[in-house]
Amino acid sequence: MSDISTPAGPVMSPSEAARYTGVAVSTLAKMRCWGGGPEFLKLGRKVAYEQKPLDDWKNQRRARNTSDADRLPRRLTDERKTAAASAAA
Repeated sequence: MSDISTPAGPVMSPSEAARYTGVAVSTLAKMRCWGGGPEFLKLGRKVAYEQKPLDDWKNQRRARNTSDADRLPRRLTDERKTAAASAAA
């Protein structure tokens, strides 16, 4: 997690972050609850995203071929289940 005093780029609303990452706003909301998504800021009742954590999250999901992609969950919201299964093994 990045230091709160170090800005990590422009702050975006969930809808702006969804457009930036190419996922639905509802998917970002599910990932905030279940885990596996990009880091976000909770500013009172407001949720915001910074660009660098979004870029880092997208880069973690990068694959060079279909064999490499097997390590990634089939669905974005399945990431928590995949991480738990990996930890149990």
